Amino acid sequence: MSTGKTIDYYFAPQSPWTYLGHSRFEAIAAAAGATVRVRPIDMGSVFPVSGGLPLGKRAPQRQAYRLVDLARYSKHLGLPLNVKPKFFPVASDDAARVIIAVDMHDGTEAAMRMCAAVFQAVWVQERNIGDPKVLDSLVVECGLSPKRGEQSQSQAVQERYEAYTQEAIDIQVFGAPSYVIDGEIFWGQDRLDFVERALRP
Repeated sequence: MSTGKTIDYYFAPQSPWTYLGHSRFEAIAAAAGATVRVRPIDMGSVFPVSGGLPLGKRAPQRQAYRLVDLARYSKHLGLPLNVKPKFFPVASDDAARVIIAVDMHDGTEAAMRMCAAVFQAVWVQERNIGDPKVLDSLVVECGLSPKRGEQSQSQAVQERYEAYTQEAIDIQVFGAPSYVIDGEIFWGQDRLDFVERALRP
């Protein structure tokens, strides 16, 4: 049964929490018949506005607890995850642009598939999503046109990436993932129960 609701899905491609929530989020949205709008954003632009800190600048006890919590959720959800992957921190702007290009040319379902591939590349497969050749491989593995990598460098894609980031700042999104329904922000994959309730008719 469709609720007719729309969920704006704000995330950073290198976010482990987005990876841990992605498949559940996709299932919840599908079960509710909700429309997902895929919104990769640049957290490097969001943090200075929101008071957030990049991982390397956080207090040692926060960094240590993050590793404990990631391992805890990985086990709880039955999802594989390397808490210290080979390529992390990693520049994720190119990955964000590829996801946007896929969304523009192939639609939401393909973009969500591309998201999953990018998240798994970082947190499961230990591949470098900062490398354009890796992104090209992921596009092909998702059954999509190899042109997407080239198209991701277009002005139209860059403008959309900047617009999504500014949109996130404007509505006061401060972390990834954030799911926004009717203007209400649900931050973090541990809020998916509330997302599910918000989608009920």
